[in-house]
Amino acid sequence: MASNRHLGRIIVLQSLYEYEFRKKAGDATAEIDTIVAKNIEPYAKALGDTEFVYNLARNVSARFQPLDDLLQPLAPEWPLSTIAAVDRNVLRMGLYELRECADTVPPKVAINEAVELAKAFGSDNSSKFVNGVLGTAYRQIYQETEPQGSKESHDQKTLSQTPAPDAGQPTQPVAPPESVA
Repeated sequence: MASNRHLGRIIVLQSLYEYEFRKKAGDATAEIDTIVAKNIEPYAKALGDTEFVYNLARNVSARFQPLDDLLQPLAPEWPLSTIAAVDRNVLRMGLYELRECADTVPPKVAINEAVELAKAFGSDNSSKFVNGVLGTAYRQIYQETEPQGSKESHDQKTLSQTPAPDAGQPTQPVAPPESVA
């Protein structure tokens, strides 16, 4: 059966949101595997690759603080604690996939998937904000590893100069939406 990783990422986002909320509320029974299992159940047949969902959820939830520490300098005007929980978790997922999954998830796919999640579940400005932050992360990660003048280096420039879908202008970090959590 073919895998539906986009659906898997939606389930991971929902699970991370619930996990973070319950942890902040002091719920000692919050376990990421239990939350994922509950959220996966209605979609298990359509999903296919459930191991992808569990691995992504486990790895991101286990690294909230290190990911937050890497994200904060990418949007210094916006403390992560003031960013909406959905946006914060989309950024964590996107950054994790950019940094740790490049062998199985092309970096531009990781960014695109994060932007799509932000469009679907965030506010009006979420997708632009996520695109700007992850675009900056992409440039920092991949410009340091690619030689100047290579095709990849050219693609990096294109990514930073290409308007986000429906944005109508080059990608720039924008203010995140009002925090709700």
